[in-house]
Amino acid sequence: MPSPAFEVSVASCLRERGIQIHEIILLVLLGVFVGTYGTLVGVGGGFIVVPLLLLIYKLPPPEAAATSLVVVFLNAASGSISYFRKGRVDVRTGIVLALGTIPGAFIGPVIAQHMPERAFKIFFACFLVAMSLFLAMRPERREGSPRTIGGPWLRITRSFTDKEGHAFEYNYSLPLAVSISFFVGILSSLLGIGGGIVHVPAMIHLMGFPVHIATATSHFVLAITALTGVIEYGIRGQIVWPVAAAIGAGVVVGAQAGAALSQRMKGRKIVRLLTLAVVVLAARLLWSAFSG
Repeated sequence: MPSPAFEVSVASCLRERGIQIHEIILLVLLGVFVGTYGTLVGVGGGFIVVPLLLLIYKLPPPEAAATSLVVVFLNAASGSISYFRKGRVDVRTGIVLALGTIPGAFIGPVIAQHMPERAFKIFFACFLVAMSLFLAMRPERREGSPRTIGGPWLRITRSFTDKEGHAFEYNYSLPLAVSISFFVGILSSLLGIGGGIVHVPAMIHLMGFPVHIATATSHFVLAITALTGVIEYGIRGQIVWPVAAAIGAGVVVGAQAGAALSQRMKGRKIVRLLTLAVVVLAARLLWSAFSG
C-alpha cells in the first residue's frame, strides 16, 4: 500500500496542475477503459490518453506523450502476461519487431521536444484520420497470405500451437517487418501512443499474421518499445508521474479484462468501434488546434 507521504505528494502534485482529488477516481476509471480496450485490440490505448491529456489537463505535447507512454507500458506489460499464459505471443518474431522499434523510440522524444503544440495536434489528428480511413476502407485479406518483398531467404515462416490447442501457421517479409517497426518506434515515442495502432493493422494486412497472434505479439512489442521511450522521457524529466500512476492503476486491471474478452469478441465489431473513436478524437484535436 502507498505510504501517507506518497499519497500527500501525489495529491499536492495533482492540485498544482488543477486536478482535484476526486478526479483521480476518474483517471483510474479511464485507465480501466484504456486497459480493457487497448489490450482487446492490441493498440496500447495511448491514442485515447494523449488527446485527453492535451485537451482536458492542458499538458504540453512532450509531457502528454511521456505520461501516456508510461500508461502504454503498464498496459502492454500487464496484457502481455495474460497473452503469454494463453501461449499466443510469437516471442521470436516479437523480439525481431522490438529490435526494429528501439532505434526509432529514441528519435521520437527528440522530435517532440522541438515540435510546436499546434503542429503536434494537427499532425496527431491527421495521423488518426489516416489510420481511421485505413481501418475503414482496407480490403479484407485472408490470414496467412502476406504481401512480401525479396526472395525466399528474406521470408520468415512461423508455426506453433497455443495453450488451447489452436494451431497457427504464417510467414512474413523480414525487411518489411523491420522497416514498419522502425517507423512505429518513432511514431510511438513521438505521440506517446505505443505504436500498436499501426503495428496491428500492418501485421494483419501487410504481413499476414492471424488476428489473435498479431494482437498478442503487438502487445509484447509494445511493452519493449514503450519502456524505451519511458526511459528517454524520464531522463528528460517530462513524465507527470502522479497522473501516469492514477491512470496506470486502472490500466493494469483493465488489461487483464481485455485479454480475457479478446477470445469472445469478433474483431470486425471492435475495429468499427475503434475507427469511430479515432475519428471523434481527431476532429476534437483539429478543433482545438485551430480554435486556440
